[in-house]
Amino acid sequence: MVDDSGMVIPALAEPFDARSLETWDFQFSLFSFGDWLAPSLAPVLVGVIVLAVLGTMILFIIGLFGYLQRQTMQYLVLMVVLGTLVARSIVGMGTVLGLVPMTAHHLIEHSSDVFIATLLLSLIFWYGPVGRGIERSSE
Repeated sequence: MVDDSGMVIPALAEPFDARSLETWDFQFSLFSFGDWLAPSLAPVLVGVIVLAVLGTMILFIIGLFGYLQRQTMQYLVLMVVLGTLVARSIVGMGTVLGLVPMTAHHLIEHSSDVFIATLLLSLIFWYGPVGRGIERSSE
């Protein structure tokens, strides 16, 4: 088949049937999920991770303002924890986009979990009440 400009247009041997699209195996994809993620679930996962990145970034900014006001060690440690949560979410997005291999993803994510837990427990241990508390004056 030839159009008005002389370009050859490939003709379909059979009439087009939209149901045939369901059986096509697309070889090209923007994302490389391997066998760990069905492409139909990818938009949902990307949406959840985008919300996680935005949420943790908002928390990090709030923590930054808190630290700048008080400038104490406790707020600095909380800033590091919140920053680690942001980085953790970004690593998750990198994994979905095929930029971070699954092995590195697990190593980074689980080691950051241990890091976060350690920092939070250190806050409780070093700066939490130890029984001395505030002495109440009797009236």
